[in-house]
Amino acid sequence: MNYTEILQQICNDVQPLLKKGRVANYIPELAAISPAKFGMAVQTTEGGLFKVGDAAEVFSIQSVSKLFTLTLALRLEGRRIWDRISREPSGTAFNSLVQLEYENGIPRNPFINAGALVVDDIVMSHHPDMRQTILNFVRRLADNEAIESDDAVALSEKTTTYRNSALAYFIKSFGNLHNDAEAVLDAYYYHCALAMSCIDLARAGLFLANGGVLPWSGERLLTASQTKYINSLMLTCGTYDAVGDFAYRVGLPGKSGVGGGILAVMPRKFSVCVWSPGLNESGNSLAGTKALELFTTLTGLSIF
Repeated sequence: MNYTEILQQICNDVQPLLKKGRVANYIPELAAISPAKFGMAVQTTEGGLFKVGDAAEVFSIQSVSKLFTLTLALRLEGRRIWDRISREPSGTAFNSLVQLEYENGIPRNPFINAGALVVDDIVMSHHPDMRQTILNFVRRLADNEAIESDDAVALSEKTTTYRNSALAYFIKSFGNLHNDAEAVLDAYYYHCALAMSCIDLARAGLFLANGGVLPWSGERLLTASQTKYINSLMLTCGTYDAVGDFAYRVGLPGKSGVGGGILAVMPRKFSVCVWSPGLNESGNSLAGTKALELFTTLTGLSIF
C-alpha cells in the first residue's frame, strides 16, 4: 500500500474545502487558528509512519482526549463505569442538558461532554492529581515526553464555556459526580487543551488498532474486549450527532474534537489522524471527514 502517494492525493483533493468550514470561535483561543491548515498521519501496526501537510504541527485535541480518559477509567474500574454512564448515541448536541433531566443524571455515552465529566470524576477518585496522570499517560501512548497542555486554551474554555459548568453541577445534583465539580471541570479543560500533532495522535491511538497493546513497548493497556468496547463506542458515539453519516462515509471507528482533529482506527492495520480546523454543522472537521472518506475509498480499507 503506497500510503505516501495516497496521502498526497488526499491533501491535494481537499484543498477547496479548507476554508468552507468554521473554526470553533466560541473558544477564543481556537478562533485565531487558520482554517487553511491541513495535516494527516498514518501509523501502521507494522511500524510504518506516513504523513502529509501540517502533520507535525500541534493543535488543541479537545474531545479526542476523551478516548484517553475513557481508557484510564476502564483500566481503573472496568465494567463498573457503566453503572454511571450509558453506551448509546445521544442524537443531540455534545453539550446538551436535555437528556440528563430525563435520564436522571446518567449521561448517554462517555464521549458527550456530560459523559466525559463523569469519566473524569472516576479517574480523579483514584488519581487526585488527574492532570499529571493524563499528561503522563498520553506522553507514554505517543512516546513523546514533550507533549504539554496549552494553558491559554484551557483558560479560554474555562472562562467562556458556561454550559459545561451547568452540566457538571447538574450531574452532581443527581449524585453522579463524587468529587468537587470545579476540580473535575479543571481536569476536563486541561485534557481538552492538550496540544498534540497528527503524528502524536496517530501513535497514541495505535493501541486501539492493536488489540489494546502498545506496539513499541509490548505493554497491554486494555484487554481485547475492552479495546472492542472503545472502538465500538467510537463508531456509534465518536462524532457527535453525525455518527451515522460518518460511519456511512468513512467506515472506521473515529473520535473527533472541535479543534479540528479526528482520530480513527482500522483494527489490526493502522491508526490515522487528520487535522483541519474548519468544522461542519455537527462540530466535526469538514475537510477532515472528507479526507478520511477518500482514504478508505482509495485504500479499500474499512471495517465494512
